[in-house]
Amino acid sequence: MDIDIIEEDENPMLHRTDVRFEVTHEEATPSRLSVRDSLAAMLNKDSEEVVVHKLDTKFGMRTTIGYAKVYETPEHAQDVEQDHMLDRNKIVADGESEEAEEA
Repeated sequence: MDIDIIEEDENPMLHRTDVRFEVTHEEATPSRLSVRDSLAAMLNKDSEEVVVHKLDTKFGMRTTIGYAKVYETPEHAQDVEQDHMLDRNKIVADGESEEAEEA
């Protein structure tokens, strides 16, 4: 899987960078988590700071266009992002992990 960044837009007000990218893959469309981890490694960020919003593959094609938000810290991501996007990207809010352990 190869990732090429198409566009990066700084968003200092929300402490993030909006990234549009293209993934070239041999097999089926890669999972959101594998793309997130690869993109985070490529940008020298922690995977908890990267939220992949969209992956779009045209039928029969081996390229996927994606959109992600790369935050300065995991706390900024948890403050700004909606809960369902955090769930899709397996980012756990600080308070949620303690509640799960107590249950």
